[in-house]
Amino acid sequence: MDESNQSLATLEQNIVLLLNKLKDNHYAIESLRHQLEECKSVQHKLVEENKVLKNENDSLAVANSLLGSDQSNVTTKNKINTLIQEVDACIVQLNQIA
Repeated sequence: MDESNQSLATLEQNIVLLLNKLKDNHYAIESLRHQLEECKSVQHKLVEENKVLKNENDSLAVANSLLGSDQSNVTTKNKINTLIQEVDACIVQLNQIA
């Protein structure tokens, strides 16, 4: 009987240890869920902030082009030159038809 009592005591100790581990795992899972929700919230805020900053950046780019910055002047000149070349090509084609 001593051996069966000792086996029963060992079994009880193992059950208590397993229950403690289960409780610890439960707390860890809850903590991770909370952290996940916080991360999702932060991510959502960052996505919204990114959208706002992109809109502001686009607005500033338009404002810079209206103010005539060097970079926008070069871009504008290149676009105008391209349009002139296209118009010249159309004139040449019209002259060939007539």
